Amino acid sequence: MAQASLSVEERSDRVHIVLNRPESRNSIDQGMIDELHAVCAKLESGPKVLVISGAGGTFASGADIRQMIDRGRTEALAGINTTLFQRIAALPMPVIAAIDGYALGGGAELAYACDFRIATTRAKIGNPEAGLGIIAGAGATWRLPELVGEPVAKEILLAGRVLTAADALELRLVSEVVEPAGLLDAADALADRILNYDPDALMATKRALAAPRSAHPQVDLDEQAILFESDAKRARMTAFLNKRGQNKKTAEGEE
Repeated sequence: MAQASLSVEERSDRVHIVLNRPESRNSIDQGMIDELHAVCAKLESGPKVLVISGAGGTFASGADIRQMIDRGRTEALAGINTTLFQRIAALPMPVIAAIDGYALGGGAELAYACDFRIATTRAKIGNPEAGLGIIAGAGATWRLPELVGEPVAKEILLAGRVLTAADALELRLVSEVVEPAGLLDAADALADRILNYDPDALMATKRALAAPRSAHPQVDLDEQAILFESDAKRARMTAFLNKRGQNKKTAEGEE
């Protein structure tokens, strides 16, 4: 399904979206934001794993400066990008950012909002907002320190450090680095590993991870109480016990 700013491929268990404004290195404009909100609405009502990538050898170069330059106090307080990235972070099922080339500014903040990040060898990740007279105001000032630690976050946000793919892997900002041609295959392989798990358990885990520290351990107990009553829990545990029993019999037969 082609849209103005996105290409969307929906499968039975996942959705692939491609940020598709290569003429502006996939800068995030209002049209793209609106289309991403529409994708979020669909995934909130029908949860699936989401994979986000960019067209043309770039993930996203940041917010569209042509629109940003005319935004003022009202738009800043409205949190145009912040609201979207919060919604992506809160999607029920895991979200994977597949980063090729530049992920800068708002593009980097979009990647930070995802649960997983995979990069190509030519990825570059940074937040040059202060050079444009603004801050990285859509999550980087608090998500990035959580992801890479405060000292490195300050290098990126205050001194313009741009992370290479090797840097990002060493810092665990990305979980894997691959050649560009293998990026989407790697994202699908990660999605396959995720989808080996029970969807309800995945969604419960995401909710528990997102809960404030003060909510634990009660939030864990509440989520577990629901899962303990589920048919999936009993079926998966029964299958586990049966498989373990079969493996034990096989091992005994080989002795």
